[in-house]
Amino acid sequence: MLRFLTGLLQQMPENPVDHLRLLAQDEEDLAVFSAHMQDALVRVADMTFLPKTNVFALVGSRFDWVAASQGRLERSQVGLHFDRVLKASRKGLETAKPEDVLNLLSMTFTATDAPAGVVDLVFSGGAAVRLEVECLEGQLRDLGPRWQTTRQPGHAGDSEPQNT
Repeated sequence: MLRFLTGLLQQMPENPVDHLRLLAQDEEDLAVFSAHMQDALVRVADMTFLPKTNVFALVGSRFDWVAASQGRLERSQVGLHFDRVLKASRKGLETAKPEDVLNLLSMTFTATDAPAGVVDLVFSGGAAVRLEVECLEGQLRDLGPRWQTTRQPGHAGDSEPQNT
């Protein structure tokens, strides 16, 4: 998985202006990650914790909410990783079902003994990943071309009905 992700990160996109490249080092930065990653689709098999290198990584398909605000419904393959991860735990997802697709709802950081803390990745259906980190160090990057989608994610309680 890490070799695959590293190879993708080294590829130069055809139009770098359209591709996100973000760093997170504090709670506010992670809130920006969370906004861009809301409704990203992630296969269970495309998430991994590498304890020898203290890295948690995932690859997913993020819905571009900025493009949607301009009338374009697009997704992009995205890579996300956190360094200095001391421990990773999961709830409500089964590694025995690697093809299951999860919908990422939010990411939060809670300081415990600053700069250490906990990163929570919350998925629909009650699934979650918790990362205990030495400090918050994350990177998010679009990995390849964008593609059109016919559906915009929607949520219970949205004021306007949308396709899911």
